[in-house]
Amino acid sequence: MVKKISNLPFTGTPEQEAQLKAIIAECKDDKSMLMHVMQEAQNIYGYLPIEVQTMIADGMNVPLQKVYGVASFYALFSLTPKGKYNVSVCLGTACYVKGSQEILDKICEVLGVAPGECTDDLKFSVEACRCIGACGLAPVFTINEDVYGRVTPDEIPDILAKYN
Repeated sequence: MVKKISNLPFTGTPEQEAQLKAIIAECKDDKSMLMHVMQEAQNIYGYLPIEVQTMIADGMNVPLQKVYGVASFYALFSLTPKGKYNVSVCLGTACYVKGSQEILDKICEVLGVAPGECTDDLKFSVEACRCIGACGLAPVFTINEDVYGRVTPDEIPDILAKYN
């Protein structure tokens, strides 16, 4: 699976940059600390945009391609920001058979984003996932820790409205 790059402009603050540079300074002489620095950067920014990857590459004196390669390979890293509310639609077999693709399509239509994207106001991010272990409630999706089961596409606008 290819990771999607953010459709939103980078909005890092000087405080965040100072935090990241301090972590890089502690680790710059040990290339084995690259993933640690990347994890800390993601904790600071919430994701790893190209601007942050470039700071890491320059500070750690490693090629940008290596930083991007690690960021795009490991599932724990995100190249796109996450919204305040992360909507995750199960596309596992039971959910898919019961119509979860239509649920995902409706969520994306209502929010105006594609899977893997975040709304411009950073309120919602949408992703597809595989089995979340609630097959008896298929089709299922979550918004952060809230679980919605046995939903139909026509229920989606009202459910999303609860989070506005």
